[in-house]
Amino acid sequence: MHFAPCDLMRKNDLSVFEMEKDGFRLKLQKGIGEQPISMGPAQAAPALQNGPPNASAAQPVSAHAETSHLRDIVSPMVGTFYRAASPDAPAFVDVGKEVTEETVVCIIEAMKVMNEIKAETKGVIAEIVAENGKPVQFGQVLYRVR
Repeated sequence: MHFAPCDLMRKNDLSVFEMEKDGFRLKLQKGIGEQPISMGPAQAAPALQNGPPNASAAQPVSAHAETSHLRDIVSPMVGTFYRAASPDAPAFVDVGKEVTEETVVCIIEAMKVMNEIKAETKGVIAEIVAENGKPVQFGQVLYRVR
């Protein structure tokens, strides 16, 4: 059986593909022996996003030390990150904005579907990590909240 998301994963060097539509959820993850990516508190995510395991250990450790008091809002899917509902609309959130679990913080477009992403935590936006209009990966940090 040939399944198109597998080709998509191979061509774009993706390790995880996740899709949800009409209550049906599909998640593909390659590499059984690799460290799994979790959706819980994303304390390991910054190290995973900094490149191969042989990269300089000093950079991820110091970056993590500076942000250890912050909580991450991570992408629940692969797609394109948008800070606003449209190019001429104001951003959903900016640095210094207070958020609750239900606050919409961005939109991620995946397969021509606009998905509103909620903060799922309380706090104040401390940093905007993802770049507007750019692709994001599953588990990638979008915002940091204090």
